[in-house]
Amino acid sequence: MRILALTRYERLGSSSRVRFYQYLPYIKSHGIEIVNASFFTDKYIHDLYNGRRTSVREILYAYLKRLHLLTGRKSFDLLWVEKEFLPWFPFSIVSILNSARVPYVVDYDDAVFHRYDMHPNPLIRTFLGHKIDQVMRNASMVIAGNDYLAERARKSGALHIEILPSVVDVSKYAVKRPEADQVFKIGWIGSPVTANYLNIVRNAIVKLQQEFAVQLILVGAGNTLPFPEIPTKLLQWSEEIEPTVNQYFDVGIMPLVDGPFERGKCGYKLIQYMAGGIPVVASPVGVNQEIVEININGYLANSTEEWLTALRTLRDDPQKRETMGMAGRQKAERLYNLQVTAPRLIDLLSSVAGQKTNA
Repeated sequence: MRILALTRYERLGSSSRVRFYQYLPYIKSHGIEIVNASFFTDKYIHDLYNGRRTSVREILYAYLKRLHLLTGRKSFDLLWVEKEFLPWFPFSIVSILNSARVPYVVDYDDAVFHRYDMHPNPLIRTFLGHKIDQVMRNASMVIAGNDYLAERARKSGALHIEILPSVVDVSKYAVKRPEADQVFKIGWIGSPVTANYLNIVRNAIVKLQQEFAVQLILVGAGNTLPFPEIPTKLLQWSEEIEPTVNQYFDVGIMPLVDGPFERGKCGYKLIQYMAGGIPVVASPVGVNQEIVEININGYLANSTEEWLTALRTLRDDPQKRETMGMAGRQKAERLYNLQVTAPRLIDLLSSVAGQKTNA
């Protein structure tokens, strides 16, 4: 079997890394030939995180490269596509190019369809608002990271939908052990474009530090301290640091606004924290409500007072932190573990290879 994986990003893009790249060694070890071709390069992510615009020349090259792949894809048994074939282009173009009728599986870990159907420009909403629905409807299989995404696929008319959560390789994560340190360390991992969500918990942490020593530890948030009034440590993100960040945290947080796009997120931060054996506190948005089991592996918080209560409880009870952390670790091993989902993914891809498609 030969698979062409059409990812959105190279390894620096978290969605591509989590949903595709971490699976490639396992897939190849089972005798499956897989060729990966990203749309955007790592430079695009660097530019995005540093507030720079990618040049028109680079964007044009990305489209030409993807178009070339689409016209020559008949040598593959299956296309494994992240989100869409051509960003901001109508699906009809892909239909015209697909004379070979190669089947494809499309994978979603966020609500990319809202970039079109909720775009402020009415022309975008008119011409592209149902584009992702067309991609889903014509796919041989839609793999969704959660129920919110799967429900959109059902409404689109997709015939074969499977839910596969975003996961980590739990074996790479050492378990956090409680420390005697008098400073309560509140951790967050993300990117500069998602750091704005931290404003949700800002007031709670400000009040918390008036009661006892607190440190906010941010991994991947950029180089600027977001809250000068809160003692903060900034760590540069890297693939190597991801499995070790829990060693810096006493609790991991995931604040979110309750919006349509946020309801499509897959709770990856929470899974990372849990794999490292630390308790979590999160906004009750989307899949967070499934991942977090209240008073078992963490808490859900929807207001400043709820955030304060949850963080105070964990600060005052190291034993509870350890118990909750181990419960989270066990859940991660059982449900959000690469060792569990990789065999299932191979079965899903293999079941589609060789089918014909109408795209």
